[in-house]
Amino acid sequence: MTPAAYGSAPSPSSPRANAASGVPGEAVLAQIGNTPLLPLDDLTRDFPSVKLLGKAEWHNPGGSVKDRAAARIVDEARRSGKLAPGKILLDSTSGNTGIAYAMLGAALGFPVTLCVPENVSRERKRILQAYGANIIYTDPAEGSDGAIKIARQYAERHPDVYFYADQYSNDANWRAHYDTTANEIWQQTEGRITHFVAMLGTTGTFVGSTRRLKELNPKIRCISLQPDSPFHGIEGAKHLPSAIVPSIYDPSLADQNLEIVTEDAHAMARRLAREQGLLVGVSSAAALVGSLQIIEHLDLERMKEDRPATVVTILCDSGEKYLSERFWHEGQD
Repeated sequence: MTPAAYGSAPSPSSPRANAASGVPGEAVLAQIGNTPLLPLDDLTRDFPSVKLLGKAEWHNPGGSVKDRAAARIVDEARRSGKLAPGKILLDSTSGNTGIAYAMLGAALGFPVTLCVPENVSRERKRILQAYGANIIYTDPAEGSDGAIKIARQYAERHPDVYFYADQYSNDANWRAHYDTTANEIWQQTEGRITHFVAMLGTTGTFVGSTRRLKELNPKIRCISLQPDSPFHGIEGAKHLPSAIVPSIYDPSLADQNLEIVTEDAHAMARRLAREQGLLVGVSSAAALVGSLQIIEHLDLERMKEDRPATVVTILCDSGEKYLSERFWHEGQD
């Protein structure tokens, strides 16, 4: 297939399909979803019977996969009256979901307050500020869990002021991917997907996409990825054994779980930028590290007799939000 063949019509439940024309702010919603699948043939040249595809989520208007969940959370909250006029949307975030909330708040006219670990990238902070979000910085040593705790405190103390979106416990998170991401992948690969690989953060992308893909074809192998240590540098990802586990997470869904070393993700990000002109974020690079580990252990002879392997992973965002990070300069003279 050529790259153009991996496009698809908007799925019926996508914000792009549902956004009403002519309503202020709805034009932003209309751009969420239907992101392209990028063939990554250079990474699999030693595995000719494998097709590796990355879903380029930076094509969403907020620049990441988190636009999907944020849009669904906001839509359901507005419809139910939980995010009523005058209320402030409150949540914890490591950056990308917060950017999506802030973008939607600016477009649709509601205020946003975000609890954010102070050590998120400089670029993420500036984007949040540009959209006008109120930012409460939390202890960097406590990571995303620290931000969650502070957000819960604000929500408990001021229930009349805030709508606590709680992306880690909100079923709208995984449902966004059940309805859109998975169906887009199925359509774009014409049902040929054999393996789905995704990083775990809120876990919504993996949980929702896996549930739907398994319905479409129970034989699809779904592999979750997480950092190998509590002290890691993969922004947005969670080391679940040492973290507050999102209540939307379902550990029974994964056929396999792999741990990714931060330095391997950094090396992959540099490799893609310098050898292929593809600038991806750290979690995207980590997803590709994990995907290649899966490919290296496939029973390729058996798969040749059946059908070629088609491995699809989520490229959560581009590298633009991480350009101030030092790892880009490692390995240079």
